[in-house]
Amino acid sequence: MTQKHNISYLDYNSTTPIDSRVLDAMLPFLKNSFGNSSSTHHFGQIINESVTQARSQVAHFINSESSEIIFTSGATEAVNLAIKGVAESYKIKGNHIITVSTEHKAVLDTCKDLERKGFEVTFLPVKENGLLSLDLLEESIRTDTILVSVMFVNNETGVIQPVKKIAEIAHEKGALFMTDATQAVGKIEVDVRDLGIDLLCFSGHKMYAPKGVGALFVRKSDKRVNLTSQTHGGGHEIGLRSGTLNVPGIIALAKACEISSQEMKRNRKIISDLRNTLEYELLKIPNTSLNGDLTKRIYNTTNICFKGQDANVLIGRMKNIAVSNGSACSSAVFEPSHVLKSMGLIDDDALASLRFSLGKYNTIEDVKLVVEKIKKLTEPQ
Repeated sequence: MTQKHNISYLDYNSTTPIDSRVLDAMLPFLKNSFGNSSSTHHFGQIINESVTQARSQVAHFINSESSEIIFTSGATEAVNLAIKGVAESYKIKGNHIITVSTEHKAVLDTCKDLERKGFEVTFLPVKENGLLSLDLLEESIRTDTILVSVMFVNNETGVIQPVKKIAEIAHEKGALFMTDATQAVGKIEVDVRDLGIDLLCFSGHKMYAPKGVGALFVRKSDKRVNLTSQTHGGGHEIGLRSGTLNVPGIIALAKACEISSQEMKRNRKIISDLRNTLEYELLKIPNTSLNGDLTKRIYNTTNICFKGQDANVLIGRMKNIAVSNGSACSSAVFEPSHVLKSMGLIDDDALASLRFSLGKYNTIEDVKLVVEKIKKLTEPQ
C-alpha cells in the first residue's frame, strides 16, 4: 500500500496518508453538511452537534474533558497559543520560561520571539542519548519560572522524555508544564490526567487525518491554566481561538482518534517489528551508528548516521524512496540538524544522518527495498 506510484514511504513523522475511513467520515462535511457550526439556524446547529461529539471523542482519547479541547489549524498554532498565552497571562508572576534545545522549531522560534519581547528563556541541553537531565531541569527552575515546555517524543530521533516526572518537578516549583505531543498522540497512550500535563499540542496529519487541523489541551480541572488569546475576532473556542471552525478537519481528527484507540496496540507490534528489522540491517553497514537512546524512544523511528556520506545526496539518489534528514518544517534551510548537534554530533556526522519513520501502511517489502538501495549507495566506489 505504501508503494503507490512506486514509492516506498518511510517519512511518517513528517506526514501520514489519510486513512480511508477518516476520509469517509469527513467527506459529508465537505459536500452536503457544509454549514457553519456557529450559525444559529437549524442547519448550523445540526453541524454543531457533530462538532460537539467530535470534541468529546478527541477529549476521551487523551482522558480530558471536552471543554479542555481547543481546535486549531495544527500543532504549530497550538504551540504558539499555549506558550504566548501563558507568557502574557503570567507575566506579573514572572518572565522566565524553560524549554529544551532539541524541541521542534515551533517551540524554539516561539520562545525566541518572546525573548525579543523581554522574556527570559533557558534552552536546556540534552545528554548524548537525547534525554534531558532531570537534575539540571530542577536546578534551572526559578521562582519567576512560569512555564516548562518539553517535547514528549522527538520528531527526529524518536527519543521519549519522562514527561510525568518533568511535570512533577515543574509543579513542585510552581510552574506550569506543557508538552508538544505531536509525535506521541496516536502512536502511544497519552493520558493527560495521569501524566500531570497542563498544556498539550498535537496535529491531525501525524495520525492519518488531513493537514490543517490540530488541537490544544488546556487543563481546567485541578489546576487552572489561564491563557491570553492570540487570535481575535468572534470569540470561537471559548474565546481562545477565533475563526470559523474547520468542521471537516475536526470530524476527521475525531475519527483518527477513534481508529487509533482501537488499533494502536496492533499497529505498535507490526511497526516495531518492521523498524527493528530495518535498523538491524542498516547498522550492519560499515561506519553506521544509531542517533538517540536505544530503548527510551518511539517504536516507529530510527535515526542513523552513515559516516562519510551526504544525507541530501543519498535522498536525492533514492528516487523511489521517501526518507528524511531532519524535520520537514526546516528542510528549506540547508544546515546540520539542531537536534543532532545538541546531542553532540559534529556537523559532518549530523549531515550524514537519515531519519526513517514508519507507519501502519508499511510492509516488509518497503524495508527490503530501502535496505537494498542504501547498501548499494553506500558501497565504496
